[in-house]
Amino acid sequence: MKREKGNPSSTRLWTGSIVAALIGAAFVFGVMLQMEKSTLSQFEKEKVYVAAQTIPKGQELHGDNRQQYVVLREVDKSCIPSSAIREEGQLQSLSARFSIEEGVLLTGGMFESIETITKDMKEPVITGFKADDLYQVVGGTLRPGDRIHIYRVDEAGETRLIWENVFVHQVFDYSGKSIPCEDTISAAQRINVYLDKDSMEEFYSQLALGSLRVVKAIP
Repeated sequence: MKREKGNPSSTRLWTGSIVAALIGAAFVFGVMLQMEKSTLSQFEKEKVYVAAQTIPKGQELHGDNRQQYVVLREVDKSCIPSSAIREEGQLQSLSARFSIEEGVLLTGGMFESIETITKDMKEPVITGFKADDLYQVVGGTLRPGDRIHIYRVDEAGETRLIWENVFVHQVFDYSGKSIPCEDTISAAQRINVYLDKDSMEEFYSQLALGSLRVVKAIP
């Protein structure tokens, strides 16, 4: 008996179906692979600095306290703004503009640099005065990072603004102990501020005359 040959058209149809199925499977696999890559990219991590504890307003960051206030952590890349602080070198001589809560991702806008504070000074210096030198120095409430306006009262009783937005660098209590930014109880008895060296002669002469007054700037 002769063996019947298969129908060529049926064979081609079957082969075409297999090829089409393979192409379809490859397409679905490609789509799923791209979706997986996209999903994984959304959870890509990157190291940035966050607040290790609350950073008080006016707290200056430097080599001695940096590890106390900041820590490097991995964060979802999608949550990181372009101004985030990623390098240790970005944390040099910064002062917190406001209180920063623990765990907050740190950005450049949260701080001001000492260079920015003194940029308009020819030769910036740190000078100090005692609360006794001035009449009612804001009730002893000044803290590092505060800004003050210094006025002069002349013999006729007229008041004139002499120095504006002066940056308070450090404050001390009656025993000479530095008062930290987070201390809201101790009374500031001595205050160190940034001024231009060219202003020192006038500052101390007016201070000796008792003609200077201090006003705290409200941010």
